[in-house]
Order: sequence, then C-alpha cells, then structure tokens
Amino acid sequence: MKDITNSLSDFYNSAATSIGDWVPSILGAIVAFIIGLWVIGFIVKLIKKGFDRTNMDATLKPFLLTVISFALKAVLFISVAGIVGIKVASFIALLGIVGGAIALGFQGSLGHLAAGVMLLIFRPFKVGDLIEVDGELGFVREISVFVTFLETFQNKTSILPNGTITANKIVNYSTIGNLRVDMPFAIQYGADIKKAKAIALKVLENDSNVLKEPAPRIAVNNLGQNGVELLALPYATCEKYWDVHWDTRQQIVEALGDAGFDAPLPQRIVTMKS
Repeated sequence: MKDITNSLSDFYNSAATSIGDWVPSILGAIVAFIIGLWVIGFIVKLIKKGFDRTNMDATLKPFLLTVISFALKAVLFISVAGIVGIKVASFIALLGIVGGAIALGFQGSLGHLAAGVMLLIFRPFKVGDLIEVDGELGFVREISVFVTFLETFQNKTSILPNGTITANKIVNYSTIGNLRVDMPFAIQYGADIKKAKAIALKVLENDSNVLKEPAPRIAVNNLGQNGVELLALPYATCEKYWDVHWDTRQQIVEALGDAGFDAPLPQRIVTMKS
C-alpha cells in the first residue's frame, strides 16, 4: 500500500512539475498569437492603404493582400510553435506532412488557386469588366485567390470558383468598350419604309445613351409573314446597354405610333369559289 501511495505521489509531483513548466509557455503562446493576429491585421491595413495611394491595378490588390495575409499568419504559427517549445525544423516538417494530406483532400481548391493565378497572368478580364461565363452575366468586382465575384444587372452577387471560369468559355463585353444593341421592330406592308427608318434613326441620334461613334443605323432585316421587319442598330457603353435596350426601344415604338405607323397584324387571304 505504501508503494502505491509513493508511486501516485511521484506521478502527481511529476505531472505538477510538467504542467508548471508548460503553463507559462502556453499562456505566452496564446498572448503572442492574439497580439500577432492584431499586428498582422494592422500591417495588412497599412499595405492596403499603400496600394490605394498608388496606381496599382485593382485586379491585383485583393489577390496580393490575401497572399500577404496568409504568409504572415504562417510565420506567426511557426513563431508560436517555437514559444511552446516545438522545434522549428520539426514543426516545418510536420506542416509539410499535414499540408500534403490537406492538399490531397482539397485538390479542387488548389485547382481554383492555380486558376486564379492564371487569370492574373493571362488577364482575360479585369476588375470592372462586363463578362459572361458559365451562364452568369455581370461586372467583375473582385478576383480573389479561389473565387471571382460578379455583380449582375439585378444587383446580385455571383461567386464563381476560379476553376469554373477557366474551364468555360469567357465572353468579355468590355474589351472593345461598346456594345451593339440589336432592336428589331416591324411595320405593315405598304407603309413608307424610308420614313419609318428616318423616324427611328432620329430617335437614336437624339438619345444621349446612344453613342455617336460608331454611328447608329436602321436596316431592313427581313420580309416577314405579316410585315416588313426592320432592325435598329445603336451602340452603347456596357453600363448603358440595358437603358438603350429597353428605353430606346420604347421611344422608337412611340415615335412610330405618333407618326401613324401601325403594328403589323396577321393577314389571311380568303378566296371565294363561284
């Protein structure tokens, strides 16, 4: 019984000594970790302000800030491990093993990271461009490490994985700087085509949302079943595309109506046999 008591006493003393040795290190590591995160946040804010003062491309800013933040946090983790008593070399080796295991489990995420780097290198689009990809149409607001943020015309935010973007067809509407808005309309057979074209063209020329260059035009598009199909071809900036698409179309319809042009109606020829 005395031997058991002595063994338990030795165990408790050893445990108390170990805990007494570890507690200051653990507390110091926690304090260093909290302070380190605050310092990293402060440094990242300073770097962001420095980026804002320069003419750095807005496409690169969020990507670089994310990479810098990850790098500083990795240094912090290694430093905290040293405070606890873990040897840096052993900790780095452990991180390598854990990183390899994580990489196998998150191959898709690493693919998105690689795709993000490709987007920044080859630059198929930049922040502010109007693009269409994977069925989504919107303005690029941010290219992050793993995802890209699009703002649609309905003020929705679409978050697309970078791997999805590089794996699909990308349509960049902002490359040239303007878009042609095709607007079909029709008049009845027998109506004055030249006059209808002149009325529609005047609407386009007086619309502030329609670009003067390239110049708008009106063309005969097709001879339909019920009337002559015309096509208005104005150009607009990407931001004003929908304004021209909806508002200018309405102005053309109203101008033609005021001038006495009626919309074509289905026609049938009926013959009577004697």
